[in-house]
Amino acid sequence: MLFKNCFIKKKKMNNIVMIAAAGEANELGKDNDLLWHLPNDFKRFKKLTTGNPIIMGRKTFESFPKPLPNRKHIVITRDKKYTIDFPDCVVVHSLEEALKHTKKEELVYIIGGGEIYKLGMEVTTKIELTRVHANFEADTFFPEIDLKNWKLISEEYHPKDEKHKFNFTYLTYQKK
Repeated sequence: MLFKNCFIKKKKMNNIVMIAAAGEANELGKDNDLLWHLPNDFKRFKKLTTGNPIIMGRKTFESFPKPLPNRKHIVITRDKKYTIDFPDCVVVHSLEEALKHTKKEELVYIIGGGEIYKLGMEVTTKIELTRVHANFEADTFFPEIDLKNWKLISEEYHPKDEKHKFNFTYLTYQKK
């Protein structure tokens, strides 16, 4: 059978990156707060996410004193009455709906919390994880990274110092 002028149009996919800091047992936070203070990790987060949309759950959004500058915030909540009165903030009710708001973007970050990371694991193409080398009491956790599906492509260790109470490593994983 001959097919003339038959082209399969590839759907353009955006790069979806999960970015998180987690302890040795994948601890993320407790009582809607971080478990550590790592200024260099905050700087890295800002550098990577600025200018790009960020997808998060309601509790993560509410943990900020105000929206982060120069980023479109897409906030996922089950609460149909939830509203946000800030420009560049959109309320949605599913990850699929959040991704529809980013389909024209080349790069999108998922920034938490634990439930949103679990939902995002299937659609994520890359993980930027700061592994904090300690164990913490937590109520929110990052999902387990299945190394059958992910390849570690970059690793950068940082020892503790006067500004950083814990050793930590930047780990970058690419979906296989």
